[in-house]
Formats: sequence, C-alpha cells, structure tokens
Amino acid sequence: MMRKLALLLLLCPLMMMAESKQVQSPDGRMKVKVSVEGGIATYAVVYDGEEMLCPSRLGLQSNIGDFTKGLTFVSAKESKVEKHYDMTRTKASHVDFMANQLDVTLADAKNHQIIVTFVVANNDIAFRYTLLRQEEDNPKCAVVMSEASSFLFPEGTTTFLSPQSLPMVGWMQTKPSYEEEYHADVPMATKSQQGQGYVFPALFHIGDKGWALVCETGVTSAYAGCHLSDYTEETGYTIAYPQEGENNGNGTATAGIPVPGTTPWRTITIGKTLQPIVETTISYDVLEPLYEPSKQYQPGRYTWSWLIWQDESINYADQVQFIDLAAAMGFEYCLVDNWWDERIGRDKIAELSKYAQSKGVHLMLWYSSNGYENNAPQTPRQCMSTSIAREKEMRWMQSIGVVGIKVDFFGGDKQQTMQLYEDILSDANRYGLQVIFHGCTLPRGWERLYPNFVASEAVLASENVFFNEESAFREPYDLTLHPFCRNATATMDWGGIIMNRHISRDNKSRHTRKTTDVFEMASGLIMQTSIQCVAMQPNNLQELPQVELDFLKALPTTWEETRYIDGYPGKFVVMARRHNDQWYIAGLNAEKEAKTLTLNLPMFAGKTVNYYVDNAEGYAELKTLKVDKKGQAKITIKPNGGIILK
Repeated sequence: MMRKLALLLLLCPLMMMAESKQVQSPDGRMKVKVSVEGGIATYAVVYDGEEMLCPSRLGLQSNIGDFTKGLTFVSAKESKVEKHYDMTRTKASHVDFMANQLDVTLADAKNHQIIVTFVVANNDIAFRYTLLRQEEDNPKCAVVMSEASSFLFPEGTTTFLSPQSLPMVGWMQTKPSYEEEYHADVPMATKSQQGQGYVFPALFHIGDKGWALVCETGVTSAYAGCHLSDYTEETGYTIAYPQEGENNGNGTATAGIPVPGTTPWRTITIGKTLQPIVETTISYDVLEPLYEPSKQYQPGRYTWSWLIWQDESINYADQVQFIDLAAAMGFEYCLVDNWWDERIGRDKIAELSKYAQSKGVHLMLWYSSNGYENNAPQTPRQCMSTSIAREKEMRWMQSIGVVGIKVDFFGGDKQQTMQLYEDILSDANRYGLQVIFHGCTLPRGWERLYPNFVASEAVLASENVFFNEESAFREPYDLTLHPFCRNATATMDWGGIIMNRHISRDNKSRHTRKTTDVFEMASGLIMQTSIQCVAMQPNNLQELPQVELDFLKALPTTWEETRYIDGYPGKFVVMARRHNDQWYIAGLNAEKEAKTLTLNLPMFAGKTVNYYVDNAEGYAELKTLKVDKKGQAKITIKPNGGIILK
C-alpha cells in the first residue's frame, strides 16, 4: 500500500489529465493497461482478473529527449500480429504466433515524440520503444542513457534470481559472465550480493496468483545488454545498463542507436502455473533472422576431454581417444579445448581433423574471445577480436574441415561487446562454422537472429562440478531450476552429461558425482541445446551398462515440441519433448526424499512405454510402464535421481 501511495504522491502535483489504453491477449485472459497520469507513463497487467503486475514505469532518457516525465498521451493504434515460422535449435520446431499489438505515441514537454509498442499474446508480453526524428528530419542518432522501465510485482512475491557480478573480478578478472548462483524463493526486498541488481532471466512467484518470467530479447550490435536493478518498494525492479568497468573499462555503458530506431524487447511471460514459463517462445516470436545460413547446420552430440581430464588432456593422443569415443557412440562432434595451438600445434590439429573425419566425426575448436578484456592466459588469443584475424583463422578452419568454435571469456554487456558477439557469428557463418559461447552473456533471441548460433554457457555450469564438491552437491538443484528460468528463455550449454562416478580421470579418486545415472541421462532431455555435450570418458565404454550406452547413442537434441508436466524450481521437474514422432518424458528430483507423482501423459494414453529408473546401485534399469486410458501414470523418482519414459 505504501508504495502505491508514494507513486500517487509523485503523480498528483503535476495535476495532468489521466489517459489510458488497454490491449488484451487473443484469448482475453490477459489485459495490459497503458496509462499516462501526472506526466508519468505506466503499464499494468491483469491475468484472469488477478493483478500480476502493479502499475510500473515506462520511458527512457536520451540525449534527444527525456521521456520519463512530463509526458502526454498523443495517440494509440491497435493491430494484430500473426506469424508462422520454423526453427531447428529451440524447444519447438514450428511456431504459430498470434498476438494483439498496441502502439502508444507519447510526447515530452518539448513535444518530442516516442512510440511504446506492446505485443500481447496469450501468456506473453513484449514491449519496446521507438525513438523518432523530431524536427526538420533530425536528429538522426541518439544515445540512450537510462530507462525508467520497471516491473512492480504485488507484495508477497518471491524471487528466483541470480545477482549481477561486479566487473573485472573473479578468476583472472573474467567476470561478469552470468556464473553466479540462483537463489530460490527469496523476498523481493533482499538486496543483491554485489549491489548491482540481477541478470536476466528473472523468475517471480506471485503467490497463489501464479508466475512471471522477465527477460529481454533482440539484443544485437545495435544495443547494450541490460539487467534488473535491485528492488525498491516504489518502483520494483528497473532496467539497468552495463557497469562502466565492464569490458576492462572500454566502450560506453550507454547505448547508441540510429533515429528512427528501436530498443530491444522487454519480455514478460505470465501463467497461473509454470506451464507457460517452460513452454514460452517469446524470445523468438518478435524477431526475424538477420542473415541466411551459409549451409544446413547439423545438430548433434559432442565429446569433451577437458571437463574431467582438464588441461593435461590437450595432446594429440588423448584427443584421439575422445574422437574414437565419439565415433563408437555415433556422436557427431569432438571439442578440443584451450591450449591446442601450443600443446598440439596447428599442423597436428589439421592431421587430427582429418583423422576425426575418417571416423565420421568433426572437430570444434576453443578460442579466447580477445586479448584485452581480462587476464585469462589460455590460447589461442587474439584470433577472434578483429575482422582481419577472424578472416585468416576461419578460412584455415574451413580448409581443414573444422565445423565449429567455442569462444570464451567475454567482458560484459556493453554495446561494444555485443558487436563482438555479432561479428564473430556473422564471420563464422561465411565459413560454415557453428558457434558456442562460454564465459559470456545470456543469448537474447540469438537462435532466431543468427542461424549458426548454437548455445551459450551463461550459467554456473558443469565445470564447477569438477572444481569443487559443493557444486557437485548443488547440481540437482541447478538442473531442476534452470528449465524454469535460464533455459526457458535461451539454449544453454551446461557442458556435460557426466557419466563418471568419480570426478577424475581414473574414476576412482577425488569426489564423487552426487546424482544417479538416470538423473544424468534425463538431464540430456531436460537441458535444451541443439548440440549437446555428452561428457562421457573413454573408460565409460567398458564401465556403463549397455542399456545406458544404447540410450546415449540415440539421444536426440532437437525437438518438435516441449510440454511442461510438473515441477517446482530447484526441487523437481518433469518435462515432455517430442523428437519427430517419438515422445520422451524426463524427470529429475533434487530433494532428499523420493518423490512419487501421478503424471498426466495424454501422448501415452493406453500405451505401454519403456521406463528407465534408478536401481539400488544408482545405475539405469529398463522396465515397462502401463499408462492408463486417461493418460495417467504413477512414477517415483529417487533423491538426486531421474526417470525417463519413451
């Protein structure tokens, strides 16, 4: 109540006429009201009659006009949006997108105008700003310094958020890299650890009313990547721009755009349950590809020596073992990680690539993003930071049959860094190279924008399971949380379905993995990326039961559709994905007790299905399960365990 009074007191002294316009979703369940009162523009969201987002600020401040106050309502235009498109790299291969659009034109005190566009689908909202040329066809460029855009959720809402890191901190000054922990069910008033707010995506539990997922999409070289501020009672969470110290202090923390020009889309997914959160495609629905693919890029699986064998494995003989492993499993790729230029050498890499191709496997190679953003020593360095260097490097990779790159250690979210991401992707496409990013920002609609983009890490990922036992204990929590936040908005290279029982090369020393084998197998279905890392080791070929090997050999990585079945972030998750005509049901349990669930599986109604469960030793056991005619099946998932139905 106090924050609403504070906003009212802010508005009242201006004594301006209140005007508003409402747009609703095609099914009529969600209503977005855009208002101007006292010179302040706001929007509010109601779903099924429940207030999901209290009146929240709109506007931005630029060097051509302050559109955060003194605003008047000029006009509003309604239209319909209908799109049908196909993709191969996300949770659905075909999308039919329908929405209602509202364009509201606002004017500041100098009568400079700006357009706020809202696109409202059945469970999704996207909004952005368009800056216009104001007088005598000028200005033709602008700098956006800040946004007033905010997200004010009802009192009592809890959060699932990951804090924004300080710049130039962490290992070899490589942060921010979106590798901080997510914390579950935290009150909104809790301050972020570094006082810099929170990264996207951000998940909110609005009590009994439902859920909301906030993110942004369509960030290219034309803008900076943004995040959320800390919470205040008056405005909630506000859009925040990069920190000055990011990118080693180089580049501006503001965004420069041509005029007329638009900001990226801010997105909100709303649901009474978590289903719309898991199934949303809004990150792609409002975008169009920026270029055509130079070839048909192939999805698949890859082996990766570095996760368990680390730097010592970057030698010719060890890489041959992982190529042979990929070939034995029918995997398409093998990733050779850092130091390959020094420890193997370029001539031998060419030879290794030829050997891999003779086995039906193609290499992907690791690179540092550039040489001045941090102190990470790994090579190759300074091969991706300029167009001249990239041209030489990528032409060489194409000549020896390398088909992908993993580029690591970026410096933040400034527009200058976003330009580097885009340049790498665009240049790589000319040479038929797919791209994975690590030590990086969240991809914001990039699967749609850049057809050779595969995935980004942008998460506290599997390498930490190697580094410390605490992360091994936390793995179940992480992988039952990310389907509802990080992986709900973009592909995620977690970096490995780990099949070793011990996190060591000999599979006997160091700490143990804390999950069962079926948990790991099911995680390959839960984690969404079109090129999946199956972090098997050569010893696994002799150690794993044949039922596990057979499953991993046939593991799909692309999906026709994705459905939410059940779950709660950080506790458990059950999802359904369809590859061609085959449905897969995967479940993970992060809790300390076994979880018994009755699942609603209409795709299996009246059928007997294969059922992978954990046996007493934590290995996979293949059984059958009868699903009743109503599509219901009762299953039990062990602690830190998993289930798979197919």
